[in-house]
Amino acid sequence: MKKFGGGRPLRWRMAHLVKAFRSPKTSLGSLDAEAAGTLIAASSDVALALGEDGTISDLAVQSDELLEGLEGHAPWPGRRWIDTVTVESRPKIEALLRDAASDATPRWRQVNHPASGGGPDIPVLYSAVRVGDEGRVVAFGRDLRDISALQQRLVDAQQSMEQDYSRLRQIETRYRLLFQVSSEAVLVVDALTQKIVEANPAAGFLLDAGPEGTPRRTAGRVSGRAFLQAFEPESVPALQALLDSVRATGQADNIRVHLTGGKELAVSALMFRQDGASFFLIRLSPVQSGAAAAMMPRLKAMLLKVVENAPDSFVVTGQDGRILTANAAFLDLAELATEEQARGQPLERWFGRLGVDFSVLMASLRQYGSVRLFATTLRGEHGASAKVEISAVAVVNGDQPCFGFSIRNVDRRFSAEPAATRELPRSIEQLTELIGHTSLKDLVREATDVVERLCIQAALELTGDNRASAAEMLGLSRQSLYVKLRRYGLGDLAAEDAN
Repeated sequence: MKKFGGGRPLRWRMAHLVKAFRSPKTSLGSLDAEAAGTLIAASSDVALALGEDGTISDLAVQSDELLEGLEGHAPWPGRRWIDTVTVESRPKIEALLRDAASDATPRWRQVNHPASGGGPDIPVLYSAVRVGDEGRVVAFGRDLRDISALQQRLVDAQQSMEQDYSRLRQIETRYRLLFQVSSEAVLVVDALTQKIVEANPAAGFLLDAGPEGTPRRTAGRVSGRAFLQAFEPESVPALQALLDSVRATGQADNIRVHLTGGKELAVSALMFRQDGASFFLIRLSPVQSGAAAAMMPRLKAMLLKVVENAPDSFVVTGQDGRILTANAAFLDLAELATEEQARGQPLERWFGRLGVDFSVLMASLRQYGSVRLFATTLRGEHGASAKVEISAVAVVNGDQPCFGFSIRNVDRRFSAEPAATRELPRSIEQLTELIGHTSLKDLVREATDVVERLCIQAALELTGDNRASAAEMLGLSRQSLYVKLRRYGLGDLAAEDAN
């Protein structure tokens, strides 16, 4: 701690302080300049002894780090106090000196000192008091950097919360709009009371239709009603069994029931939790009339014909990944003569990296239900190879669960920009600039790190941030992948470490 130097006698003028000592001579005794300087230095983070014209004659600072930040390479003694602060703080220094000269009640004012190293300004809270009859002034300062840092953290936290709230409001708006405009009847039912919490307009019109099918009420009038009361008594046990199955296992098969009035519906349900409570998300679909049902086989036949003649390959497999059926485009791509050659064979047989790509694809498909634009290569029976993009979906409902794969040949796809103009990663450019300044051994190590990081990033992107699948794709153990993720600062591992 830097203390005041010299032996200048200082006498306090306490007449205008808010609460002064009642008998300072009795309680404090006769203090010499050294004792007064020690008291002043101990009472503040920064203390300045000023002449009548505001020139700093001496100073005391509590820490060397603060002194270095304030003074830097230009010591303060001999300089004017007003010259040590930023431009916007100069009027405050003038006000402090003016109040001290007029013996007004001391006021605290925050000023900013420019940091010596070019960093952020150093905020200090000052109060100035005139001492003695010679016009000397003592300024007491409190370091506000910690408070300023806390305020900045509070502002950052508030901004982060506002961004999260804004994002959540946008998501809620989009899904509420989708909920309202959907032509399919959707209900949200409380799992405990089995009362309707919310219904979209389609559900309100369906549940409150009149004898001729004319809607009588809006969706808002449906809310609060018991869900089961809208159905025929003989349909209630099946509905209750559906809800119990969803509550117990999280899934159940679709059922057909009748509304009060006789209209037949297909009902499916899911369960979700929100704010500590459980709710059912129930979808109601009117069963098609006899004429529409008779039309369905024709429409299905048309759809199958379109799929069979589509230019993109389409394959249906069982849960074991073996082909059940494939269209003509896939047979051409796989260089097969007939569908019988493909039927019963594992689809991964034609994938580029046997046992890797297909495993990653199937893992993502089982986890998320669908996969889009999975990039890989497909090999034909006679050695031809093509780059493909795969979109897949899992069909788990029905008599025979299966997987559908749409495979598109992208060999002839033109890039958005010529390959010659694509820039290398910035880190590679920096490595080439080091040639001649760094040894080859260090350059090779740096290049290896760059390539390794890029490969890990690409694997994470291909697997949708599924680290187990990414480790398998890269031929690493999960522990090795986590070590490399921490080494390169990839992914958000803080939450996993906390767990």
